[in-house]
Amino acid sequence: MEKNEFLEQHIFTGLENINDGYESEVTHYFSEAAFATVLERAAHFGLGIYVIEARLEGAVFGTYGHDKAKKKATDPKWYTQALSDFKKRQADLVYGATYKVSQKLLDRNSESA
Repeated sequence: MEKNEFLEQHIFTGLENINDGYESEVTHYFSEAAFATVLERAAHFGLGIYVIEARLEGAVFGTYGHDKAKKKATDPKWYTQALSDFKKRQADLVYGATYKVSQKLLDRNSESA
């Protein structure tokens, strides 16, 4: 199983990708509520999140990464705090992220498929 396939099947399923022609067509963007669900699912599967990008009306509003937070990419404390901080600064943002899915998790899901 490939990383993007895993994300589609287990993390993004049932959520609307609102990437409206941003620079990277590959990156999925979500409303605040949907992105909170993405983060919950990421924590459940032990995924890493390297960087969260928030956008307002199509323009980049801000980015936050695990290195800036001085936390491991797999530590849900940093990314839930980042979402909370963005929400306090601005309403109606959309969110995208870069994810790390371990090979071990991909292999385990390939076997059960």
